[in-house]
Amino acid sequence: MTSSSNKSVEQTSANSLAVGDETSDSPCIGVCTTLYDEICQGCGRTLNEVSNWVFLSQEEKDSVWKRIRAEGTATRFQRQTKES
Repeated sequence: MTSSSNKSVEQTSANSLAVGDETSDSPCIGVCTTLYDEICQGCGRTLNEVSNWVFLSQEEKDSVWKRIRAEGTATRFQRQTKES
């Protein structure tokens, strides 16, 4: 792999961990906890949404993104607020 293709792989793989990245496929920020309930405190998705994310259609993913953004309670969005 060339250095330019390494860069694109790095950028692509980093998207899901970049808080506030609008182009990210997954809301995951690598801070996974479902302590006390069925919702991941890091990204705001349900356990079912997390475990089946790769099987969801784009419309289903968009719906999840819309819901978790509206709720704004996940660590993903709390970090965004603090950094702004």
